[in-house]
Amino acid sequence: MAFEEILQITRAAKAAAREAANLRTPQKDAVLKRAAEHLIASQPRILEENQKDLGAAEAKGLSKAMLDRLTLNEKRVAEMAQGLREIVDLPDPVGQVVKGWTRPNGLRVEKVRIPLGVIAIIYESRPNVTVDAAGLCLKSGNVVVLRGGSEAIHSNRILGEILRESLQSSGVNPDLVQVVPTTDREALKVLLEQDREVDLVIPRGGEGLMKLLREISKIPVIKHDKGVCHIFVDYNADLDRAEKIVLNAKVQRPGVCNALETLLVDRKAAHAFLPRMAAELQRMGVELRGDPATRAIVPQAAAATEADWDAEYLDLILAVKVVEGLDEALAHIERHGSLHTESILTNDEAHAERFLREVNASAVLVNASTRFNDGGQLGLGAEIGISTTKLHAFGPMGLEELTTQKYVVRGDGQVRE
Repeated sequence: MAFEEILQITRAAKAAAREAANLRTPQKDAVLKRAAEHLIASQPRILEENQKDLGAAEAKGLSKAMLDRLTLNEKRVAEMAQGLREIVDLPDPVGQVVKGWTRPNGLRVEKVRIPLGVIAIIYESRPNVTVDAAGLCLKSGNVVVLRGGSEAIHSNRILGEILRESLQSSGVNPDLVQVVPTTDREALKVLLEQDREVDLVIPRGGEGLMKLLREISKIPVIKHDKGVCHIFVDYNADLDRAEKIVLNAKVQRPGVCNALETLLVDRKAAHAFLPRMAAELQRMGVELRGDPATRAIVPQAAAATEADWDAEYLDLILAVKVVEGLDEALAHIERHGSLHTESILTNDEAHAERFLREVNASAVLVNASTRFNDGGQLGLGAEIGISTTKLHAFGPMGLEELTTQKYVVRGDGQVRE
């Protein structure tokens, strides 16, 4: 059953790809506007289905952070609709001439943006990804096959229905957006074998999902890997500002990939900074796990193990380490970072520039929260994920990252000598 169902979905997606690529900007924008309106009008249906998912998740004992990722409410439905409206306002990348030149023989050469084709998005927990991904793929001329996690199946199904209804009522093939309606694990394996119909897989999820994809996918994969995000508090950082930034990075939404997971503090600043920072974090319910130097200053911190330096907690837990300056901080990030997001808090311009130059991550920040590594926050509009793969994209994947380029060559009879 899973095999035939997935074949039907992927073949329909492939058949719709040419239509998606040929949609003009006004058509795409009209569908996005209609979908935004339809989401708002369908809010009672959406919240009713989301409650089914939340009830099952609570019964399974999911953490508060994971429940937060799963939850839809009036505000979040409005945010999804607003996200679609913001995509309308973004420039359409399809057909954009990246650059052009004329050869000595008169050939006119251009590099032009084109859609990638059929994109499968594999994700967990967050039903808003269903809408964000569909909107971005539509605007960038791609067909999308959405396979969410079992914990959000009811939410994803209803959102998929609403999006397809919006396409159909706009006179556009609804097969441009498809939601895999089953949670069967076998269906995922079958999907990842459809390399003739699906051009790219973009996963958003935990280590287990990434491992599975690496082992079985026959389709190219752009990883949205775990976010082991660091903040390094330098010796001369503004401690008032640092306290606000660290608190924001850890506590605002601990269950997301750009949340802070490890705090590194220069030994010269540790005695002045860690007691006050620990008090604030613990007041907000954060469990601290520190190295011996941290625990000498903050005795209430639990002892960190080697595994803590590689952990993406997605929860109110923070690993803390005292380091001997910038060199050790850089070495720690190189060893334990996940190429996601890294930040330095400093008043030393040379240290800031060195950190920006030497740290290998999709986003590197100075005196700012890791929470800013986000398509909307960086001005890209909505995003489909944060790529930790350098090919073909690195960092937040907005509209441009969902296109590739082809050469368009115009001549008037030239032949090669």
